[in-house]
Amino acid sequence: MLLQSPLHDRHVALGAKFAEFGGWEMPIEYAGAGVIKEHTAVREAVGIFDVSHLGKAMVTGPGAADFVNSTLSNDLRRISPGQAQYTLCLDDATGGIVDDLIVYFHDEEHILLVPNAANTTEVVRRLAEAAHEGITVRNLHQDYAVIAVQGPKSDETLAAIGFPVGHDYMSFVEAPFEGAAGELEVVVCRTGYTGERGYELIAKNEIAAELWDRIVAAGAEFGLLACGLGSRDTLRTEMGYPLHGQDISLDTTPNEGGIGWAVGWKKPAFWGRSVVVTEKEAGPKRVLRGIVAVGRGIPRSHQQAFLSEHVAVGEVTSGTFSPTLKKGIGMALVSTVVNPEAQITVDVRGRREIFQVTKPPFVESHVREA
Repeated sequence: MLLQSPLHDRHVALGAKFAEFGGWEMPIEYAGAGVIKEHTAVREAVGIFDVSHLGKAMVTGPGAADFVNSTLSNDLRRISPGQAQYTLCLDDATGGIVDDLIVYFHDEEHILLVPNAANTTEVVRRLAEAAHEGITVRNLHQDYAVIAVQGPKSDETLAAIGFPVGHDYMSFVEAPFEGAAGELEVVVCRTGYTGERGYELIAKNEIAAELWDRIVAAGAEFGLLACGLGSRDTLRTEMGYPLHGQDISLDTTPNEGGIGWAVGWKKPAFWGRSVVVTEKEAGPKRVLRGIVAVGRGIPRSHQQAFLSEHVAVGEVTSGTFSPTLKKGIGMALVSTVVNPEAQITVDVRGRREIFQVTKPPFVESHVREA
């Protein structure tokens, strides 16, 4: 049976079209809008997403920060309490990506992790098995909702309901929210998966619906639209953000996935270190690249890529129609024999379509704007 968000009834009321995602029944798009309108709202105004399917796990105890830093790939000592960090959980034997996740550094004894929905149980299992005495790893997946408010009018929308805004990218604050359940804290983090300025709010389930309603009401004057996972996918693809299970997986390493920047190479220890360091020194044999259609082709996952008529060099991992560029874009895991500026062909439903290899993002990012 699929899990449902604490905001499920709000989506039903908005005429959402649902689909399974990571074991959850989640809204893909909403009646009266659709993917392109929702996408455009985020690029030009503001959108609200329910991403409560994302995992939530807490690591606590003396030395919790050091423990997390010795297991996950990025260097937690690059940031301070009140900041968040993109990192990877790697398989120690293969260097493959078990999951990519966000770490919220509360303090030395409290580290919040937000993994992907389908991988939460596995990430928690690996951490719990490795934890030494005094360290506790708790799966809070179904205890909290996550609401993303994304777009150039996200600050105005959240400020209208009294939330602090304007803090630095990848930093967070805890803000009080007064509702029917009393006053509870909401984590307001300057993060997101769209490439636009925005925030992600982590809140207890019991205040999720009231929080959603207030944001929707406050955002009405700024053109806010409820947005589903369909537009979330087109937005993240325009940024070249990888999706676990498509672009990166247990079968790819951070070197192959082009996310070596999320690895603390100078750290003495993290899962998979010896494997990925060796691979980095030798150079990976394949790498994730961006591709843009020269013609009218729209790439889709698992379509084969060719350097010449009979030389297959990889396959498309993500592909879509870009509402911003009005053309097909995607990502492909291809052999490193392919020049980073080459043209390749992709078998799109039996037709060889030409694509330009490029480095994402495909459109300008505003995520770090002050």
